[in-house]
Amino acid sequence: MTTLADKPVEALAAPEAVEELERLVKAIAEADRLYHQEDAPELTDAEYDALRRRNTAIEARFPRLKRPDSPSDRVAPGPAEGFAKVRHSRPMLSLGNAFDAEDAREFDRRVRRFLNLGDDDVVELVAEPKIDGLSAALRYENGRLVQGATRGDGTEGENITRNLETLDDIPKTLPDGVPDVLEVRGEVYMRIDDFAALNTRQAEAGGKIFANPRNAAAGSLRQLDVRITASRPLKFFAYFWGEVSEDIADTHWGFLEKLNAWGFVTNPLARRCATIEAALAVYDEVGRQRATLPYDIDGVVYKVNRLDWQARLGMVSRAPRWAIAHKFKAEQAETTLLAIEIQVGRTGALTPVARLEPVKVGGVVVSNATLHNEDEIHRKDIREGDRVILQRAGDVIPQVVRVVTEKRPEGSREYAFPQSCPECGSDAVRPEGEVIRRCTGGLICPAQAVERLKHFVSRDAFDIEGLGAKQVEAFWRDGLVKRPGDIFRLAQHRDTILEREGWGEKSVDNLLAAIEVRRVIGLDRLIYALGIRQVGQATARLLAANYGTLDALRVAMHAAHDSESEAYADLVNIDQIGSSVAQDLTDFFAEAHNTDVLDDLAAELSVEAFAAPTASDRPVAGKTVVFTGTLATMGRGEAKARAEALGAKVAGSVSKKTDYVIVGADAGSKAKKAEALDVPILSEEEWLTLIGNGSLTD
Repeated sequence: MTTLADKPVEALAAPEAVEELERLVKAIAEADRLYHQEDAPELTDAEYDALRRRNTAIEARFPRLKRPDSPSDRVAPGPAEGFAKVRHSRPMLSLGNAFDAEDAREFDRRVRRFLNLGDDDVVELVAEPKIDGLSAALRYENGRLVQGATRGDGTEGENITRNLETLDDIPKTLPDGVPDVLEVRGEVYMRIDDFAALNTRQAEAGGKIFANPRNAAAGSLRQLDVRITASRPLKFFAYFWGEVSEDIADTHWGFLEKLNAWGFVTNPLARRCATIEAALAVYDEVGRQRATLPYDIDGVVYKVNRLDWQARLGMVSRAPRWAIAHKFKAEQAETTLLAIEIQVGRTGALTPVARLEPVKVGGVVVSNATLHNEDEIHRKDIREGDRVILQRAGDVIPQVVRVVTEKRPEGSREYAFPQSCPECGSDAVRPEGEVIRRCTGGLICPAQAVERLKHFVSRDAFDIEGLGAKQVEAFWRDGLVKRPGDIFRLAQHRDTILEREGWGEKSVDNLLAAIEVRRVIGLDRLIYALGIRQVGQATARLLAANYGTLDALRVAMHAAHDSESEAYADLVNIDQIGSSVAQDLTDFFAEAHNTDVLDDLAAELSVEAFAAPTASDRPVAGKTVVFTGTLATMGRGEAKARAEALGAKVAGSVSKKTDYVIVGADAGSKAKKAEALDVPILSEEEWLTLIGNGSLTD
């Protein structure tokens, strides 16, 4: 029987996709923390990006299954303590991934669809090696370097100006003719030979030994003592820009040429490519040179060359639509599977995890791997004590590829998957046709209760500084926090917290102050924090934009529990919300315990109404629009993105609440329904005139 390990994304059933997404989110969150805050990753960049790629692909196929804590809606954890924070004037985005030639060709097709281009139109690309280092942004004013920052979470990074000033590759002043404001972005890295020499010196001095050049570069750059950074052999490749006060070039290639002229170092292996096939040839060429290059790379980045097209393409969640990273292949290793343990997730899913004899795979030490589900274990006949082949990257989180059966110890027994929850003892049931076995204990199950609380305080939800996963577990264990509202009553337990190890007057007061700050919260963040199945940040924002206030949302969801009601029709009419998401939403708001939680929170919080762009400067702000037919100047995706950027609500069908229907060629039943309901119908040209030809960057 084929199971998840062998199934491509397009072959997954919805229940399998749910399980995959639940497993992926935990691994990505931990990898983010280790990579960006500890400079001690357990994954290479290629392996980490593979997790993102799998997650994004599943969400693209099952948009209604997108989790509330989806990694697609964030770049990375925020900046670590120790440096002043810098807010980026333009977000520093991450990249989507391609793992084979067909993925890269699909990127080319997506660009053409979005821009409404034909197969014969030339989409020129720039192919650049993807350096395995640390991203940095350099801000120049009147030709002088005034600030340098890390990427951080993509919105806010760390001010490391003095550290960056120690790098010879970074000009401190620029020649005449540069824009008054110029932000140059690039990658700080360490050459392989310099890395080896540094580790030799560190060993001789009894200092820290770095696992790889990327770790060494990150650890060297983020030193509070700038003299340490100055003593380390760091380099910088420039590859993009952030804020600029005037246009620099018409193409990305032209910008790279300007960077060279201004004294920056760009990668000499970058190539301008007339087609995606030419870009793939560069990928093959760079791949052949990879082992002999003086620095680590983990793939090749393809960027649309025309900057006006980049502006039209814009971004989706955490990544630009106009660029993609084509990653290199993963590695495998053999080790012993010591034990199989069961983890219980926020939704009650039982996930088997392999505890392994630690082994290095691609320069990273692995001690845990996913086993997916009970079918996977039985199909591969995985047993405790087996010698197994591991793989990291390319498809999913560290996984057991196969068992080395010829090395199986005598007397081994088949693994029996538990029929009850290891956390609370409740029955663990597996509905017919699904691959996930779930605990039926609900909130009486400590694992589910704690995981839901962790999600509530997570970065993209309430983001309460000082209240992380470990603190939530401890407070729950001691009975101080059993449901979300209890967090806002922790001040009543100040003396009790002070008695706990590791808590002093200052740390307790800081925590309580951080909690007070979060008593005022935006509606979209609250919806996301509730942890409703299939409701990620994007869906939470859609709901907030469409209903405006918490009271209005609750009334509408209560009414929508009747699938024959007008409220239900309004809900499923919201673009990207279908019957499956609607079911989870209405079930959540109908459940008595959840109603109690919301009532309790309402007494503790001030929930801000969703603030859409004002109608005074955005003529379609707050309007409901429907697109139908084939548009001439843009793809459907671009049209929707522009409308939403201007504050409009995009619906999937026409109703009496629709404000505008925009029709292209071959418009069908939606146009006829608009006529019948007397809804204003606009041509594409009339729509563009109305919005002022607004772009995605407005």
